[in-house]
Amino acid sequence: MNSLPPKVQNQIAMLQQVQQQLSTIMQQKMQYEMMGKEAKKAQEELNDISEDANVYVSIGSVMMQQDRDKVVADVAEKIDTFELRIKSLDRQEKALQSKLEQLQAQVKAALEGGVPEAQ
Repeated sequence: MNSLPPKVQNQIAMLQQVQQQLSTIMQQKMQYEMMGKEAKKAQEELNDISEDANVYVSIGSVMMQQDRDKVVADVAEKIDTFELRIKSLDRQEKALQSKLEQLQAQVKAALEGGVPEAQ
């Protein structure tokens, strides 16, 4: 890599950085998708029980009884928050993917088009 021009070295470093950022965003998105699925499952279960059923919520290592309607509202709010976060991560992922493709094209053009070989 030392025989490459500084501009190309910089582009390669940026490419690696964007790849890392993209990987991190994708991992975060997967985590939020999983949490969203869990919250939706909890919402389904809450909708299946009677209005007067006892509902317990885990708070740390303690289970506390709470009003069913409050729990339903809290779960719905969590789902909305997860969905908003996933949309935000989608936008970031698309922007990084575009930047990654642009950098790949620049590096490829630089490597094919004129890095002189040692003679």
